[in-house]
This record gives sequence, C-alpha cells and structure tokens, in this order.
Amino acid sequence: MIITNKCKRLRENQRKGEIEMKNKIFKTISILLVVVFAIAGCKSNTKTDDKEKATVDIFQFKVEAKEALEAAADEYMKQNENITINIETVGGGDDYGAALKSRFASGKEPAIFNVGGLQDVYDWKDNLADLSQEPWVKAAFAGTLDSVTVDGKVYGLPFNQEGYGLIYNKAIFEKADIDPATITSFKALEEAVKKLDSMKDELELKAVFAFPAKETWVTGLHLANIQFANEFKSVNEAYEAKTIEMPYADAWKKLLDLQADYAYQPDGTRGSLNSVDYSTQVEEMFSIGRVALIQQGNWAYGSIAGIDEELASNIGLLPLPLEGVNEDSIPVGIPNYWAVNSAKSEAEVAAAKDFLNWLYTSEEGKKRIINDFKFIPAFSGYESDELQPSDPLAKDILRYSNEGKTMPWVFMGYPTGWGMDVLGADIQGYLLGDLSWEDLIKNAKDKWAEGRK
Repeated sequence: MIITNKCKRLRENQRKGEIEMKNKIFKTISILLVVVFAIAGCKSNTKTDDKEKATVDIFQFKVEAKEALEAAADEYMKQNENITINIETVGGGDDYGAALKSRFASGKEPAIFNVGGLQDVYDWKDNLADLSQEPWVKAAFAGTLDSVTVDGKVYGLPFNQEGYGLIYNKAIFEKADIDPATITSFKALEEAVKKLDSMKDELELKAVFAFPAKETWVTGLHLANIQFANEFKSVNEAYEAKTIEMPYADAWKKLLDLQADYAYQPDGTRGSLNSVDYSTQVEEMFSIGRVALIQQGNWAYGSIAGIDEELASNIGLLPLPLEGVNEDSIPVGIPNYWAVNSAKSEAEVAAAKDFLNWLYTSEEGKKRIINDFKFIPAFSGYESDELQPSDPLAKDILRYSNEGKTMPWVFMGYPTGWGMDVLGADIQGYLLGDLSWEDLIKNAKDKWAEGRK
C-alpha cells in the first residue's frame, strides 16, 4: 500500500508538471503571436523607408525655378520619409558665386550647389563628388557634359538646355507691320527698331527695349558671348585661351548701343540703365506691353506668363545679330550644373545623388521638369508627346537648333569673375560716360590675360 500510494503521488505530480509545462508553452506561444501580429500591424500601417536618415541642403541660384524645385522636393520627401531637403535660392541680381563662397567659409556647406562650367569645376574641384556612375550620364546629349568633365570624371548634372536672344511681342510687331521672319541681320533689326520707335505713341510703348544693365550677367556674360562665340569655337577653347583678340568689338558695340539708345531710360539718360534690373525689364516693362523687345532667354517665360498668360502665349525669339558674322543664330547651351559636395557625409551624398536622379530620370520627375520647371531637357528619355516643351520660346529654340542656327555658350570658359565683375562693370561705366569704349576693350584684354596667369 505504501508503495502504491507513492506511485499514485508520483503520477499525479508528473501530470501536474506536464500541465504546468503545457500552460507555460501556451503562454509563451501566445506572447510570441501577439508580438508577431503587433509587428505585422505596424508594417501595414507605417510607410517604410530603407534610406539612411539624412538632411540635404540645396543652395541654388535659379530664381525662376525656385517654386518648382521646392514643390519637387516636397514630393520627394513624401516618398522618402528619412530624407529632409532644405532649399535656399540666391539670384536675380545677387552674386551667387560670392554667396556660395561665403557659405563654405562659414562652415554651412550645402550638399547640392551650382557650378557654371569648366572654370567653376576647377575652382571647386576639391568639393565635387564624382558623378560618373550616375544613371543620367549615359542619357546626356553629346557635348552637354564637356564643361564638367575633367580627367574622364563627370562632376555636374546639366540643369537643362537654354537659348537666348531678343524676345519680341508678336502683337506689337503685327500692329507695326513688321515680319519677324525678315530679321536675320543687324541691318534688318536696326530698321525694325527705328520703325517701332517712330510708332511708340501709336503702339503705346514707353520704349522699344528694356535693357537691364544692372544685371552684369546680361551684359558681361550673355551679350558679350555674341562676339566671343565667334572668336572661340567652344567653351574649352575659351578656357584655354591666355589672351583675347576681340576682332568683333566694333560690331558688338553697335549691338550694345542699339539696345541702350532705344531702351527705357528711367531718368532719360543712358547711365540710368544701370538701375534697370531683371524684374523691371521682364515684369514691369515687357510683360505689360510697355516695350516690344528684351534680351532674355526661355527662362523668362514663367515670369511673363505669371503676369499675362495671353501675352506669354504670343511671344517669340529673334537673333542678337552681330553684323557681318553669324547674324541669324542664337546662343544655345547649358546654363548651369548641379554639383554634389563630396565633403558631406556618405548618407548626405547618397541622398543628394538620389534626389537628382529622381528629378531627372523618374516619370514623376520628368513631368515636373517639363511642366513645372519649363525646362528643355539635356537628356534622352523625354521623347513622348506628354514630355514636349509647350511654351513658344522653347519651341523657337528647338527650331533654331534643328536648323543648325546656334552658337555655343563660351562665357562658361571666361576667367573667374571676369565677365560680370570686369566686363559687366565696365559696360556700366561706359553707359555712364565714365569710360571710353577704347579703354573698355583694353581693360577687358588686360584683365583676361591677368586672370590666365
């Protein structure tokens, strides 16, 4: 009996142990299931982002693209929750180059910034990330990467293609009975300008032109390019030139004087042209029909359309004819490049590259480039009907390109600061009457040579 009772107690204890063990296992499984379902629930309700957390500061100069860039960044951040993009725009009369140097000197270096071409690449080379392996490189049109390629490495992504010349108001030309198709020479332009000037009251014009001499990039870079694009074959040739000859200086003077003499002058003198800025030229004068012509490019379309969409749909682009040479062509080139700061962290560099890739190669980005930025792309992959430029200035630029009537943007090869700080400033002095044309030309040659030493 004693043995039997002991056996019974052992069996009962064994059963209790088994029950307790089963309960523990059940509880453990239950807890694990709760955790698994909780994790699954989190995954189903929270957007995942496999990119490392990073902040990308963009420091850029293109005022016309400011709103479109900010909207694109907002969309990118929605799709990439770990990435924060901050955008600062400096342009529209402010010296972007000086502002960029100040940012670097202060230690607040951006992750993405702008370089203008070969000279800028050499100036900033120590801070430029190699972009040669990025997917957009193979899609770039021939020649568009030449200005940012050194030793076989690509250091910049082309903003877009742009062209410039004389934007004209078609309604005013029609009313004055001037056929824009006939303006293929300096003489034809001069005759049209004089006719418009004689009809100012009838056409309700304040002047024929609005000429923003305050903007030294308009004069020292763009207008001067008309002569230098005929002295040099390419931006690389201009960059390598130790001296300049300026064989077309007299013809260039005629083109400058024509705009200055028939331009809106705030106080009635040529010197007052130095107070006319981009906003005055494009928004206050041209976009409300006070002048018939302005020297600008397709980037101005958005500003014009923002004031008068009907007028913006009825404008076109004429050449800036240099008498005796290449009179019916317009300058077409890459205005600027996106660069990535190699000194930033790996996460920031990766995020900066990814944002630029998304902007120019994703379907969402491409639509924004065409419809919001109003860019003429510098890449293949934009061939579908929905990705064709729609504004009249872009269409004219494509027409000139297709007809082979273009010249390069060699001002990207000027010595650092020479175009705006030397030539543009001296043009202001010439308009004021403080500097003779002969002294302007001599100073331009001397300062170029100094800059190449």
